[in-house]
Amino acid sequence: MYNPPINDAELWLAIRADDEQAFAMLFDRYWLRLYKTALRYLKDRETSEEAVHDVFLNIWSRRHELEIESFPNFLLTAIRYQVYNRMRAAKSPVVLTISDAGISELLDHNNGENRIKDQELQHELRRYLEQLPKRCQEIFYMSRINHLSNQEIAGRLGISKRTVENQITMALKHLRVCFKHMSAIISLWYILK
Repeated sequence: MYNPPINDAELWLAIRADDEQAFAMLFDRYWLRLYKTALRYLKDRETSEEAVHDVFLNIWSRRHELEIESFPNFLLTAIRYQVYNRMRAAKSPVVLTISDAGISELLDHNNGENRIKDQELQHELRRYLEQLPKRCQEIFYMSRINHLSNQEIAGRLGISKRTVENQITMALKHLRVCFKHMSAIISLWYILK
């Protein structure tokens, strides 16, 4: 039996009702178009992917409050905004480096305090991960907690390796944004260690 393709308006209604499959369909429908647009301006694959993932992460996070009439127009505006922000940030980069010895010294300073901070950070991590779609959370945990390779995750879930990579990128980008109020280097070190 032939099922006609779902239009954007129907997908949006489903997404607003927390339908992750509808979100995945929208993602698949527009990802490449947005990526090509970002790449044309940014000239960097990884930065372009991050820009596209930021757009989709924003849509998912704000799905209950956004009013979107036309996805092509909304997404084009959103990716241009992401590109502009990245180009502006690239003009005046701020680089902060701490040596490995410096990080070790900071982290070994007080073991009791470190345990408490680690617990707080783990709690924050779980709280921020709960904001992501369930599949994205599952893939992140399989990758970062269970230490499975992208290929192993793809095999277990019956999805492509590219989808796994995209979901991990989206989760990491979301966590970077969520943890930016904390010391970025120490937070990311704890999360990604």
